[in-house]
Amino acid sequence: MLKQICFFRKRPDMTMDAFMDYYENQHSQLAKKMGASPAIPGAVRYVRRYLVPEKNPVTGQVHDCGYDCIMEIWWNSREDFERSQAIIASPERLPMTKADEERLFASHDNPVATCIEYDSPMGPNGEATHVELRYGA
Repeated sequence: MLKQICFFRKRPDMTMDAFMDYYENQHSQLAKKMGASPAIPGAVRYVRRYLVPEKNPVTGQVHDCGYDCIMEIWWNSREDFERSQAIIASPERLPMTKADEERLFASHDNPVATCIEYDSPMGPNGEATHVELRYGA
């Protein structure tokens, strides 16, 4: 399993509500609207995490981390990830993606990384834990 993480900053003239609305109802649906099926070939999961700065419990200060959204996509393999990146960068798709991003992000120059994860056992008896996803709750 491989996870891609992208860090995004909204356009400065957008409210957070407008940013979230556009991302959820337009940008995250762009590939599907372009006729891609599946929308992100080879992806296992696609998540947007909108950041809300909170008070640091040690200093009492609220810090801007520099990003408004962390986007995550999980892939079964490095090969699936690479194939998808090639599709996104293809001359047929790239102009539409860039045009849509200009309506949403402060820049196209957004950090992209892959992530290696390790889980710590957090159960009451030291056992491994998991997160149960609930939709529509």
